[in-house]
Amino acid sequence: MQYAVAFRVLGVLLMVFSLTLLPPIAVSLWYDDGNLLPFVDSMLFSLLSGALIWLPVRHARRDLRTRDGFFVVTLMWAGMSAFAAIPFMLTPELNASYTDAYFEAMSGLTTTGGTAFAGLDALPKSVLWYRQQLNFMGGGGVIVLAVAILPMLGIGGMQLFKAESSGVNKDSKLTPRIKETAKALWLVYVTLTFMGFIAYKWAGMSTFDAICHAFSSVATGGFSTHDASLGYFNSVTIEIIAIVLMWLGSVNFALHFLAWRHLHKGRFDPAIYWRDPELRFLNLFLVLIIGLVTLGLWTHGTYPTLLESLRHAAFQTVSLVSSTGFLTQDFAQWPSYVPWLLIFAFFFGGCAGSTTGGMKAIRLLLLTRQSIREFHRLVHPNGVFVVKIGNNVVGEGVIEAVWGFVTVYILVTLVLTMLVMATGVPFDLAFSGIAMSINNTGPGLGPLSGNVSSMNDTAVWLMSFAMLVGRLEVFTVLILLLPMFWRR
Repeated sequence: MQYAVAFRVLGVLLMVFSLTLLPPIAVSLWYDDGNLLPFVDSMLFSLLSGALIWLPVRHARRDLRTRDGFFVVTLMWAGMSAFAAIPFMLTPELNASYTDAYFEAMSGLTTTGGTAFAGLDALPKSVLWYRQQLNFMGGGGVIVLAVAILPMLGIGGMQLFKAESSGVNKDSKLTPRIKETAKALWLVYVTLTFMGFIAYKWAGMSTFDAICHAFSSVATGGFSTHDASLGYFNSVTIEIIAIVLMWLGSVNFALHFLAWRHLHKGRFDPAIYWRDPELRFLNLFLVLIIGLVTLGLWTHGTYPTLLESLRHAAFQTVSLVSSTGFLTQDFAQWPSYVPWLLIFAFFFGGCAGSTTGGMKAIRLLLLTRQSIREFHRLVHPNGVFVVKIGNNVVGEGVIEAVWGFVTVYILVTLVLTMLVMATGVPFDLAFSGIAMSINNTGPGLGPLSGNVSSMNDTAVWLMSFAMLVGRLEVFTVLILLLPMFWRR
């Protein structure tokens, strides 16, 4: 393990992170919200800490090996959250413990959207901006992580995109160099976010709210500047805009990049999206869940008309399946099977290479095709059947890897649920708390539909760990817990 190289990277990242506190400082000065010092102190502390970590190892310039990559990625996400929590802890209006502050920072950077705080409408503008900025930064980092970094470790969602998952692009990178790939993805991401700002502003949001919600929409982060989330605005137009932005955030950004590249060549082809089997599968799943939720709401008379039932079902389904977590209604209070259906829908997620959480549509599509193949084998024992995605045959190794991922994902969810229950939390809250965390979704059942203040500190730390595990595709974190990883 090249610890010097790993800590050199962390030191540089902390120094860069300190500069990201300049925007909330500017917001505090602009609105004169009296919350300047927490951000100034945090910036200086992060800058000094990064410099102290970097200086002793500044000459360590060897290339990172695969094993180093697991350590660096996990250390980066956990370490950045540790420092990102400081402004929350120093803000007097929040009176936050470090446990709650760390949860909030981890939730922001992993684009989970769950919160430890109440009374958002009364918080200083700088704090509200900072929360949304964490979502924006996390969303961009997630895209680069999923499409450009994790494939190098052999476990990223982009491996599936590369390995016969769409047929659109045969390379693991969209451009020859990973640096150029990251820049291209960020350009698409920022452009979509800017379009979101324009749309929200046009729909009637204030400039501040429009920027903040644009930050957390394409990022599928779910933070809001209001306790009532998007329900605060009670606007069908805003809800439709949010649905479109959340859907865009759920699409593999490699597809956005290809569409963007074709647009610049003067031949934009929207069929790029339609031809992708994973995206078609995601859309089919969304339509199915929206239909079931609408049926449940309408038959139980939750809303007076079928159209209103469809409105709320469509918004909440897209919000939760995309792991955004915006709310217009308290879905936990909906009748019958509906809340639990949506909880289980958390696990679906969006496409690989998107900003969403969950197990990802491509994995579940592969498992569906594999299950169909097993039925064919039962009927025709001597037949030879292959699993295909589009026109491409999926190798047995990819299918085995997907089975392994899904199995471990479910096992980790159950183990963490039992650990939370061991702290005295009832099953429904423990399971929904871990489900919302590991799938990076945000709201859960009961009091967790608002914030996590009802959970004890140990449970909150376990949920923070679940967010990290889910965001880094499970194996990246869990492999660090194995003795074999640390042996020479």
